[in-house]
Formats: sequence, structure tokens, C-alpha cells
Amino acid sequence: MPPIARRTVLKLVAGSVAGGVAWATLPWAQSASLRSKGAVAVARDPVLSIAFDHRLHTALAYQGKPLTPYQASESLLLAEGEVQDFALAGRQELPIDDPRHGAGHQLIVSGRSDRGIEKQVAVTFFDALPGLAVLQTRYRNQSGTALQIAGWRNSAHELADAPGGFWSFSGATHTDRRDWVQPLKPDFEQRNTLSMDSSDYGGGTPVANIWRRDAGLAVGHVEPAPRLLDLPVRKTAGGASIAIESPQASVLEPGQTLVTERTLLAVHTGDHFAPLQQYRQFMQDEGIAGPQAPESAFAPVWCAWGYERDFNVEQIVATLPKARELGFEWAVLDDGWQTNEGDWRLDPRKFPRGDEDMRAFVERIRAHGMRPRLWLAPLAADPGSDALHEHADMLLLDQNGAFQTVTWWNALTQCPAYQPTIDFYVALVKKIIGDWGFEGLKLDGQHLNGVAPCYNPAHKHAHPTDSVEGLAKFWKAIYKAAHEANPEAVVELCPCGTAFAFHNLPATDQYPSSDPLSSWQVRSKGKSIKALIGNRSSYAGDHVELSDGRDDFASSVGVGAVISSKFTWPKDTEHPTAPLPPGGFVLNAEKEALWRKWVDLYKQHMLPKGEYLGGLYDIGFDKPEAHAIRKDGAMYYSFYAADWNGPVQLRGLGQGRYRVRDLFNETDVGEVDAGSDTLKVTFKRFVLLQATPMETRA
Repeated sequence: MPPIARRTVLKLVAGSVAGGVAWATLPWAQSASLRSKGAVAVARDPVLSIAFDHRLHTALAYQGKPLTPYQASESLLLAEGEVQDFALAGRQELPIDDPRHGAGHQLIVSGRSDRGIEKQVAVTFFDALPGLAVLQTRYRNQSGTALQIAGWRNSAHELADAPGGFWSFSGATHTDRRDWVQPLKPDFEQRNTLSMDSSDYGGGTPVANIWRRDAGLAVGHVEPAPRLLDLPVRKTAGGASIAIESPQASVLEPGQTLVTERTLLAVHTGDHFAPLQQYRQFMQDEGIAGPQAPESAFAPVWCAWGYERDFNVEQIVATLPKARELGFEWAVLDDGWQTNEGDWRLDPRKFPRGDEDMRAFVERIRAHGMRPRLWLAPLAADPGSDALHEHADMLLLDQNGAFQTVTWWNALTQCPAYQPTIDFYVALVKKIIGDWGFEGLKLDGQHLNGVAPCYNPAHKHAHPTDSVEGLAKFWKAIYKAAHEANPEAVVELCPCGTAFAFHNLPATDQYPSSDPLSSWQVRSKGKSIKALIGNRSSYAGDHVELSDGRDDFASSVGVGAVISSKFTWPKDTEHPTAPLPPGGFVLNAEKEALWRKWVDLYKQHMLPKGEYLGGLYDIGFDKPEAHAIRKDGAMYYSFYAADWNGPVQLRGLGQGRYRVRDLFNETDVGEVDAGSDTLKVTFKRFVLLQATPMETRA
């Protein structure tokens, strides 16, 4: 059979499918055990099997082991209820050779409901991604009357309870900035919408995951642009359920067809790392991948945000020698340099000579041997700004003509898909990098992760969701402008407290943990981001002052994150916007010794440049919590617990014996090999171990 075109493979063929290849010749037809359990067709690879019964319900198996009974996994949602049952009408299996994803095979099954709705489900497996299936469903209205569509549902499955319960990953944004990785408590239920959770919180990575100790399921979509879908996860009476859904209402006239987005279903063992890594690999073949970050994207960062918005230039300049002495290499000028959000003009109280003063400030940073980076919050315009008055046409408006607000600055959101908005910020970035001389940007604000559909008539959008899909293109324009002005510029995208928006990845050199609420978030976000960005981009732990105890560098260093701090010196700001924590942010003698030790340790081993081995440990079920990195022939292990006295297992060792050293306490703790890889250790909060091959150790 000749190669099948990509559109034919991954978009359902037009018309109904019936008959197809002879039943007895199909690989899935040879499974007597599945036939005996009611299977009329099976799509499978060596890892995942999806069996269809006569109603087109499906049952899942992992390496031949049943995971679910038959369930109504793909449904059409109508205003009066959902249509779940479709009598089998046809089946067809096709080999494929996709130009992006390579060889694989596709099963197409079709059926018809008792009210005349035709359904086709295409399940595609690619040889390079075992355990991951791409599904797309097509519904054709042959009923003779219009259907009020409430949406659709794909890959709806429930896993039964098992000892230890369930953990979950959600790639969707929540306004309360909750953990991305959580255990499923008895009342756990999250809608996980990829739409806006509030006026300035939305978007994310379109994947959700549930897992037990023995197996897990992930769902999501693999479209090249953001889609406003939901990824509901719920703890049920007998287990946990997951699905991907569209809540988009529409009318399906007789003869019309509704085609779902391409969605993924993946089965795995371990935690969420493996399916996120597979998702990244699939999307990389689709052309969405992170850039190769400049070398400087891995340098330690000092940020002036400890002085907050009411800083003065001399405060910052006076701190630079101390920051450089401790080993920090970036100096970030944060919020407060501008007159307002929107105009982005220099505050004359701080830069009375305007551009000349800013250029001089940048040169003073360089004179101290550091790299200058500037904070910016694009797409926000304050009430009273000239930009809002003179360029009201840039605003993003909802279907009622109302503004969308950015709550932190009490600003209004501008539309990223409107060309004058793009042109304004491209010119601003070229000025910041090309004229003022900054070597990096810190793009900041929760509204940067996702935006609502735009109905502003001045924009002449083909569809309101042009704004949703246009956000990633906006960031690519910003990224291009920065790198045209300076090819080695670092673009950091920090959408405060939101979930990482994967489609923005091609325009991101560095992604921080983005205002973490705990050290757990630094580490769990780190594991998630490492799966999604691979080894090309840079993940940063954000200000250490946001971690547990405001000093937990271990949570950044141990997961291979760039370290940063917003310490002040020799005293704290005198005009904080909120009460300072006990001890403030000032670098006293005790902190200075600790900061110096961690910066030295970080720079000596540079673990962000190693290979993060996220598949070795399950972040939910393995105790103590563990992370592993391979670099320069050595293995690095970080373990975390409030108080631990017991064994830890050093997984992933190669051949031969290894000597193990506690890097922070500078002590040898034993020897191990792959056959005897367990040590007893005692620690509070953390231990960072280096396992070095004995025969190669200097």
C-alpha cells in the first residue's frame, strides 16, 4: 500500500467507513482472549491496547494486562444528554508512513446511533512512541433534524482503586496557583480548563495525567495551536476518572459533520514524566520545540525585586559588587523603572535624563562583570496611560464589549493577535536590547500565559479565538526582535503562578518556577518542565526567598534548576508594599555564607546542563522524594523529606563501583554498584549525593 498523506492519516477521511481489510488478516483479529471478552476490533502497539466492543465502547490494556472494562470513552454531548452507544458498522486498518512522525498504523472503526448519528473513531499508533495513541472522532448528522451540540468527549476512562491511591498532574492553570502535581483525595475534582479560569489566568500545557503505583493514563490534545478544551480529573467511588472534553456549543445541521481535535491517550508506569516527555517528542516533530538557550541562560541570577517598585538606582548599583562577589552573573532590573504599564517610558524620578541614564545604568552593571536583564509586562495597559488613551484599539474585548483586566497592576489586557499591538512591543523590545543595551528580558505577569477570545471589531479577526492562537505568535515576534538585536539575548517568560503554556515554548530561553508557593512546587514544576523542554532550554527555580524557609537552594540545585535570589544589601527596602518576612531579605552574615556555598556548589557541578532522568523515580509514590541527573560520567541524586533516617536507592547506575559523596556536607557516605545500590542516610530537608565511578575518579 502506498504511503498515506498526513491529512488522510491524522484527519478522518470524508464519508463513512465500512468493510475495509479482511477481518482475519488484521493483527488485532488474532487475539482470541479479547474476542472472547466482546472485542470486535483492537488497536494496539506493544504497550497499549484499545479494544472496541459492538457499541464502540473501549477497554484498555497495558502490555496485555487489562486496565479498564469497556467504557463509553468517546461521546457526543447534546443539550438533552450524551450519545454513547453506536452500533458497529465498519472497521479498517491501514499502515501509515507519516512525514513527521514516521511509520505506524491506524485503525478506523465506524458506527451508527439509534437516532441516526454516524461516528468514526481513528486510532493512530506511531512506532517511535510506544504506549501513545492519537485519536480523532468524527460525528455526522444523518438524523434529518438539527442537533443542539453541547460538546464532545474523548478518552474518558476510569481506573479502579489500588493500594496507595492515585496521584495526578494537571497542565491547566488555576487562579489559586495550586500544585500541578497532587494526590487524589476522596473529594478531588478538577475541571482543568484550558480556557480562562479568571480574567488573567488561563492556558497551560494540554495534558492531564492520573497514575497508580502500577500504571497511569494521560490525555491531552496534539494540535499545533492552543485549544479551549477541558481535561477533567475526578476521584470516583471506585477509582479515578480522566477525559478530554470540548464544552463548545454549536448546532449540527442535517448532513453536517463535527470533527474533534486530535487527542492523545497514553498509558505508562511511573509518574507523569514519561507521558509529558512523549508529548514533547510528538510536538517537536510537529515543529514546536524550545530553542537552544544561550550559555548565559544557565548563569545564577540576582534580581533587584527585593527593593520592590520604590527602588532607587543607587540602591541597586551598591548591591552589584556583593552580588558579583557571591557568584551571581545576571542583574535584573525589575518592576518600577517605568512610568506605568502601557507607555513603558522611563520614570524621570529614577532616570531624569531618560535614555541616557538608562544606557549609563546598563554600563554600570557591565562594569561590575554582570549581565543586565530588564523586567517587562507586555499586553498590559494601565488606566490613565497614554497607550490606553491613544491606542484603545489594541484592547482585547469580550463578546459584550467589556475589557479583560490584569489584576496585579489594575491594567487592561491588549490583544496579542492585533498587528499594531505586535508592532508596538517589537519596537519596544528592539529599543530595550538594541538601544539601552540589556542582554535579556524578564517577561512577567499571569496574563501572559493565555488570553480570552477577542471580539474587538477593530481587529477584524476571522474568529474570536484568533487571540488565543495568536499569543504564541506574539511571543515568537518578541523573541525574534530580541535576538535580532542581540543573538545571545535571553528571553525569560514568567507568567506568575500559571501552568506552563507549552505552545509558547519556541519563544522561551528560560522558564522559572514562576512565583512558587513552596519548595514542593519548585521541584514538582521542575520535573514537569524538564519533561516538556528537554535539555535545550533553561528551567530556573525563581527567587530562593520564595522557597520553604526562604533559603532552600537545595530544591533548585537538586532538580537541575538555575538558582536566583532577590537579596538586599546592606539593608532592606524602607518602603515595602507588604510587610517583610521575619529577617527581611537583607543578606546578613549567616545568609551570605549559605548563599556563597550554594552558588559555589551550583557553579561547580552545573546540573542544569546534565541529563535529568525523570523516569527513575516516581515523585508521588517513592519515599523519600528523589530526583536523578547524569552528567560527565557521574550520577547525582537529591532526596527530600522533613526528617529521614533510612535507606535510599541510587537507581540508574552503570557498570562498576561508585563512590558516593554528600556534596553539601562534604563527606563520603559509601560505595555502591548497580547490584547493590542502596545506602542508609540520615538528613533533614535534603541530601545531595554524587556517585562517581571509582576507576575514573581523579
